[in-house]
Amino acid sequence: MKLIVEKSRLKGTVAIPGSKSHTIRAVAIASLAGGESLIRGPLDSSDTQAVVACYRALGADVDVSDPKCWKVTGTGGEITAPQEIIDVGNSGTTLRVAMGSAALVGPGQTTTFTGDEQIQTRPVGPLLDSLNDLGAKCVSLKGNGKVPVEITGKLSGGKTTIAAATSQYLSSLLLCAPLAPEDTQIDVSLLNEPGYVQMTLDWLDKQQIEYENQQMQRFTIKGNQSYKAFDAGIPADFSSATFFLCAAALAADEVTLLGLNFADSQPDKAVVDYLVKMGADISVETDSVKVRGGVLRGAELDMNETPDALPAMAVTAAFAEGTTKLLNVPQARSKETDRIKCMAEELKKMDVDVEELPDGLIIHGGRPSRKGCLTAKPAELHGWADHRIVMALSLAGLNMDGQSGIDTAEAISVTFPDYVELMRSIGAIMELAN
Repeated sequence: MKLIVEKSRLKGTVAIPGSKSHTIRAVAIASLAGGESLIRGPLDSSDTQAVVACYRALGADVDVSDPKCWKVTGTGGEITAPQEIIDVGNSGTTLRVAMGSAALVGPGQTTTFTGDEQIQTRPVGPLLDSLNDLGAKCVSLKGNGKVPVEITGKLSGGKTTIAAATSQYLSSLLLCAPLAPEDTQIDVSLLNEPGYVQMTLDWLDKQQIEYENQQMQRFTIKGNQSYKAFDAGIPADFSSATFFLCAAALAADEVTLLGLNFADSQPDKAVVDYLVKMGADISVETDSVKVRGGVLRGAELDMNETPDALPAMAVTAAFAEGTTKLLNVPQARSKETDRIKCMAEELKKMDVDVEELPDGLIIHGGRPSRKGCLTAKPAELHGWADHRIVMALSLAGLNMDGQSGIDTAEAISVTFPDYVELMRSIGAIMELAN
């Protein structure tokens, strides 16, 4: 499928859908709890459907018949290993979180996980090692530290050290450790994206889970605890809002985003700060964020906490005056794709001056046009079957004369199936074509 985009001027109001990261954590905790939990305003996407299918396979009853309120009857921590292989599709968060949950099965029971072609390139070795340290028996079936993997119970607790190149490793351990019979100590030698760990800790706090946090460097979690059924709403997704924030900062009369809660711990709320640093006209109000388009300037941005925002910020930088440096985000190379490499390649197709670094990108604003503004040229672009790359490249199409096409656009459904419809509602000229 191809996404066709033309230059547009944006204006209007958009309600941002629920957070993928919160939805996945909610389904996991509800599935481990006893009783019936209600998840209000969940995100319905390929990734969240993957976590639903996964925890059904592990023994939970997940009813998604009402798109506004999912009902989960949990296992009370009594996870069962399914006979069939669990395929998480393209959802790395589901894979890592569920690996920890699967380690809670009875002794000798084994759960096998796999995923799509992209997931099979993403490492899980450090998480396997830590689960082994804590009493489970885990193995990568190809011996490469990636799926397919087998997780055999039972997690008992103890001590482990982990280098969390992705925060998902640590979140997985924090979610399963309270249900181990013994206390668990986790020493963290490296932690990227600490904001996502804070999201997990916020869920633990709401569940009144007992743990000690020593500056994100050591966690001690009391064993033999339990999760309780809950009734909770899912906050709007700052990762999804990123594309509207960037699009509006570049090409809007005025766009208002609804539903964003800056008190929430989602790290991608930092995108507002990035754009303001680049000169964007953004005002945050009680229940909305208003963005007006204008001329942006280059800036130096440490993106370690926000790797998902790298594709959109790279495109935004291409249309800013001067040089932008997106730095300290090496984990962006280990997402659905190597997003640093892929974004450099696609920006070059549009005649953007970009330098690839081991941990980021340096982007020089496009060449001056006769009108004195910054321009890039339309091109046929490759979306790399990566939802965030496809959506980011669409932002470029909104700001270039002529028509741009982005292939593998079906990937958008992984996290944001309503993206094109919502963009069109505020004036974007874009459509999906087979």
